[in-house]
Amino acid sequence: MQPTRYHKVSHNPVAIRSLFLDIFLEAHQRPPREIILDLDATDDPVHGEQEGRFYHGYYDCYCYLPLYVFCGRHLLASKLRVASIDAADGAVEEVARIVAHIRERWPKVRILLRADSGFAREELMAWCEANGVHFLFGLAKNARLIGNISTEMAKAEAKSRWTGKPARYFKDFRWTTLDSWSRERRVVAKAEFTGGEANPRFVVTSLKRSECKAKYLYEKIYCARGDMENRIKECQLDLYADRTSTATMRANQLRLWFASMAYVLMCAVRRIGLHHTPYAKASCGTIRLKLLKIGALVRISVRRIKIAMASGCPAAATWGVAALRLNAAARARASPA
Repeated sequence: MQPTRYHKVSHNPVAIRSLFLDIFLEAHQRPPREIILDLDATDDPVHGEQEGRFYHGYYDCYCYLPLYVFCGRHLLASKLRVASIDAADGAVEEVARIVAHIRERWPKVRILLRADSGFAREELMAWCEANGVHFLFGLAKNARLIGNISTEMAKAEAKSRWTGKPARYFKDFRWTTLDSWSRERRVVAKAEFTGGEANPRFVVTSLKRSECKAKYLYEKIYCARGDMENRIKECQLDLYADRTSTATMRANQLRLWFASMAYVLMCAVRRIGLHHTPYAKASCGTIRLKLLKIGALVRISVRRIKIAMASGCPAAATWGVAALRLNAAARARASPA
């Protein structure tokens, strides 16, 4: 019998999902007062007959629709999903798992969920309200919402045409849908006129007016979620999280986890080894290019490993500092408490 060229990789999905959260928790010396969890879905194009492939009209391709959850630069979850679903599908289960794991270690931490309008769904908002989790989601505009800010839009247009510059006003009000929401919720509207046309935007939140005013809520808290797009790009482009070319969904989920763990390791290198260096805020792609994809002479003996770099290597000093810091961190972790 000919030996097979295909070797199965055994893995424990539950342990892998928990590992991302354990690494995140251990990265903090003390529990923070508040954390913001960013949720987003993105396209993962496929080019074969993979299980679960589906044509997505918005992305104009056959793809998967993975769900990512980040807290700042920390990756907490990456879930591969078919593309024939709503962006928020499965988000409640994933968020419930993450929140339960975090609160087991940090019972008093305040948690805020932040996402675009694809996640402003009754099921997710109701779960947050029932479990003491705050949320701030984008809200898709419609005629009723726009009609609610007609006065502010008129003022913004008049000011913009008078000054020749963009103008914006904010309005804070209670609102509910005709049938899909179970209750009224706080909505913040941005009535903006720019480039000669109206640009209204809306968000829905559980945060109270006394906690956060409308302008600050939108400009400083909600708009900051755009940084998550950079984290997804690092995973997808720098670390090849889109290489889901295996036939089955289960195998492609494992491939996504491999790329996700590479991202987590890169973040650990940046956090532990590269702080106070020119690469302290570098992207994963820059770290790969400048610090990993370089030539060196490696000599291995019984007692030590010697790495010799070219004298003209511009990153040699930083590489050496990072190596010492990572080694020290590994020794500290291995030593008994």
